[in-house]
Amino acid sequence: MDVNSAFLNGYLNEEVYDEQLKGFNDPAFPDHVFALYNLKLAPRAWYERLTVFLVHHGYKKGGINKTLHVKEKDGKLMVAQIYVDGIVFGGMSDEMVQLFVKQMQYEIEMSLVGELTYFLGLQIKQMEDSIFLCQSKYAKNIVKKFGLENTSYKRTSAPTHLKLFNDEKGVIIDQSLYRSMIGSLHYLTTSRPDITFIVGVCARYQAELKVSHFNQVKRNLKYVNGTCDHGIPYSHKSNSMLLCYWDADWARSVDDRKSRSEGCFFWGNNLISLFNKK
Repeated sequence: MDVNSAFLNGYLNEEVYDEQLKGFNDPAFPDHVFALYNLKLAPRAWYERLTVFLVHHGYKKGGINKTLHVKEKDGKLMVAQIYVDGIVFGGMSDEMVQLFVKQMQYEIEMSLVGELTYFLGLQIKQMEDSIFLCQSKYAKNIVKKFGLENTSYKRTSAPTHLKLFNDEKGVIIDQSLYRSMIGSLHYLTTSRPDITFIVGVCARYQAELKVSHFNQVKRNLKYVNGTCDHGIPYSHKSNSMLLCYWDADWARSVDDRKSRSEGCFFWGNNLISLFNKK
């Protein structure tokens, strides 16, 4: 659902002073202010009002993700994720979902957008027994942005023998393009765990950028170019066992001989978390 004029729904608990902008003064109404939508306090006021409303109706705010609200009733869950003026919600009971919609529309003016298919660059394909998340459109756009759409594909994101290091004797090149590539790839890791580790490694060399680091990021983009449709599947019928896989490589870092490791958590067959550590 999408909230109409979200920032106008918050309650201000303090006095706010404002004035007309220079060059936009209205001599007929010198004491009038035409809009407070961009008030700095507006986002916080809106979020606080919505949070108080949800907590009043039995929802609990997430401990890590403060914009996630969860309600449990008779062993069934109802989940609402807030992002500015958009709310993504779902539940294990049609009755809970319809009640949530009714409560929200009674309290705040909003519109139902429909089944979730696209959100913040994420493409969501909902099927009978599973959900598939990907960023194929975004992946194609960043490959095209950096002019690599017509280059040959790479089968892996990095060579198996690759060990990136400071490369003090390497040629120094401009950082701006490299940082733009790293930033674009970082957002792609939302649905592409296969590139998470190598993107994180490349990000460590943004301050002392050399040609060897730049070539590796370009290879990563060439790999993405050939795998734009890859993503993460989530099965509805997965078991409830929590599993952890850990890969530790002792003293792998060429720069300081520290250990590097990477791991992931699965809920049954579904990937729920990735982490890497140096």
